[in-house]
Amino acid sequence: MSVLLYKLGRFAYARPWFVIAGWAAIAAAVVSLLVVNPVKLSNEVRIDGTPAQKVIDDLAKDMPEASGGQGMLVFRARDGGRIDRPASHGALRAAVDAVYRHEHVVDARKALAQQADKGSAHPLARAQDSVAEAAGPPKTTTPPVPLLGAGGRPLPGVLVSADGSTAMLQFQFDEQTYELPAGTIDRLVEAARQQADRGHLEVLPSATMMEMPEVVGVGEIVGLVVAALVLLIALGSLVAAGLPLLVAMTGVVIGVGGTFALSGVLEIHSLTVMLALMLGLAVGIDYALFIINRQRRLILDDGLSAREAAARALGTAGSAVFFAGGTVIIALAGLLVVGITLLTSMALAAAATIAIAVLLALTFLPAVLGLVKEDICSARARARAHEQVGNSARRATRWGDALVRRRGPVFLVTCLVTLALAAPAVDMQLGLPSGASYHSDTPQRQNYQAVSAAFGPGYNGPLMVVARSAERGRPLTPQSLAAIARELKAAEGADSVSLAAMNSTGNTALFGLVPQRGPNDEGTKQLAATVRAQSHSLDAAHGVTLGITGFTALAIDVSDRLADVLPLYLMTVLGLSLVVLLLVFRSLLIPLMATAGFLLSVTATFGVTTAVFQWGWLQPLIGLDATTPVVSLLPVIVTGVLYGLAMDYQVFLVTSMREAHVRGADPVRATVFGFAQASRVVIAAATIMVAVFSGFVFNGQPMIKQLGFALAVGILIDAFVIRMTFVPAAMALARGKAWWLPAWLDRIVPDLDVEGDKLDLRLSTPDAGARREGHRTTR
Repeated sequence: MSVLLYKLGRFAYARPWFVIAGWAAIAAAVVSLLVVNPVKLSNEVRIDGTPAQKVIDDLAKDMPEASGGQGMLVFRARDGGRIDRPASHGALRAAVDAVYRHEHVVDARKALAQQADKGSAHPLARAQDSVAEAAGPPKTTTPPVPLLGAGGRPLPGVLVSADGSTAMLQFQFDEQTYELPAGTIDRLVEAARQQADRGHLEVLPSATMMEMPEVVGVGEIVGLVVAALVLLIALGSLVAAGLPLLVAMTGVVIGVGGTFALSGVLEIHSLTVMLALMLGLAVGIDYALFIINRQRRLILDDGLSAREAAARALGTAGSAVFFAGGTVIIALAGLLVVGITLLTSMALAAAATIAIAVLLALTFLPAVLGLVKEDICSARARARAHEQVGNSARRATRWGDALVRRRGPVFLVTCLVTLALAAPAVDMQLGLPSGASYHSDTPQRQNYQAVSAAFGPGYNGPLMVVARSAERGRPLTPQSLAAIARELKAAEGADSVSLAAMNSTGNTALFGLVPQRGPNDEGTKQLAATVRAQSHSLDAAHGVTLGITGFTALAIDVSDRLADVLPLYLMTVLGLSLVVLLLVFRSLLIPLMATAGFLLSVTATFGVTTAVFQWGWLQPLIGLDATTPVVSLLPVIVTGVLYGLAMDYQVFLVTSMREAHVRGADPVRATVFGFAQASRVVIAAATIMVAVFSGFVFNGQPMIKQLGFALAVGILIDAFVIRMTFVPAAMALARGKAWWLPAWLDRIVPDLDVEGDKLDLRLSTPDAGARREGHRTTR
């Protein structure tokens, strides 16, 4: 591997414009696809095979008019007065009219008019009175009242709180919200706001009505600026510091741009783009940094020409980059075994972006170095090389010596610290973000609070209960619908029940079930389980089957499904990666040591994330002021991403130790020497990753905020506590056993030559030495 990459580095360095032109053509092709195919991202959290998703799919067939996305707007007077004052009342009616006139909103007034025309012949009309009588008033809240329109008729979908302070409009889109054209929701809210302003009413959209999150904001830009400063400090040159950023941005253009381009033909979730962007930036910078740092050290320490140093850096550091990238790709590809479409698309997009970053580091980077030539090291850097390297090496060596001298206590303390940080994870609760997850100055949070105060927390996450006749051709009778209403109302945790819609044949009915608690409350989860259990008794007594759907039910099913598949995913990824690490390090103990350290860091990450987001610790530091469950997608995603990145640092650090060991150093001194050689670049790489991920912590979307926070904390813990402290102490405890490999296994495991031993042997021949001398004299 090292010899092959050495040749590749020489080729790219000698023909820079040829290689750069190839990558430029790929980037141009991606941009052209973006021009031809408009970006179409999704916010849908679809988990095929879950009960709630199956109900949605069936409802689209039986009652297509009720299968679109749900919308909700809250209206309240700016002066805190009543909403039913004459001026406010007229403005509210005009705002409701503006919503129903929107091209993508189902006009419930037409359905109401058709029901009035048919009178008692309409299936819904015959059943509503029976259901209302059977259900009775809410258990815990004061029943809201309808808003009256022209002719004294209630306006469909509009409820006014009992104190008259707040009105809520619930309506339906003709498509799921993720399928609506870009800007649809913003235009709808603006149309309602223009009419509401006439009555001094404010309009608050719910969290389910959200457009695509911003891909790059102020936080992300600040993260990149911090990364640039770290590069400048680590490399000591503007030219050298700019190259990793150039490589990373090129990778993002191709990787993320390609993901955008595919959104025209495949369903791409907005979170998929965010994950690819996070990893593309962080990994692209780190891999380029590792190679450039090795090239500079070969120039400054060994006096090699820039050309020869670039080729050798690719043969040694490039090998580590190749296998480090491979572990990240394996960890991401492991998400495919979960069998969830959303995670599959995220894994493929992120893995493709990582693969592009590796290829750029191995081809594009040496080509750019071929243009920069000797300017990769400034005159000042050359003059101060030995002083800087000496100071850095002495500090790293002192720290390494301290770790190996006190290896027992250090090993024990790192374990105890990470376990203490992991303790809150025992209480981790999974869910999807709701309006309560947003900051208090956002419309989504204000909508959630207004609904909770005026109507009750359950109105923020009502359950949609679909009742079907067991015999598809037989209509549901008013008596059976009334029985369903009584059963639903009697369930523990239920507050109110209403019959919302029926299909034209009368064999499918849609109930609205309002819980007593909020959408992420454990009581609401228990209510959903109770209603599903009731389906069996209702089928036996009335020939009716029940199903639950809606955002709240879907969130419950998503959390349960992901919690179930996490152990399988962990076993798959750990098994595959142990094989890769065995090939790289030719050791049994080091892969196990690396995996044990990862398990400590990932559980600590989950603990800190739970403490901050669920318990509310230190939330003002990240722009939050409310507790929220851990996003159900987060454990699986963070496990995969963090494992891959943790193995990056493991490969970078331990290959330096192995390099010293195979060249004759005893195991303890090899640990200290390898640590001194690699720690500086690992610290810089980890700091850059933390900076990039931290930029996403200040994104307005709770899901992206949590993901950025968890990855930043995970890298911080894994790099500085595990790789830079736990691993050297463990290596010193193991001594020579760390490198032990059974003889029979040693014979069958291929030698991948990550440290470049074969390359050194090849370059130590007289011909190779003459060629290297020629490079120095002709530069």
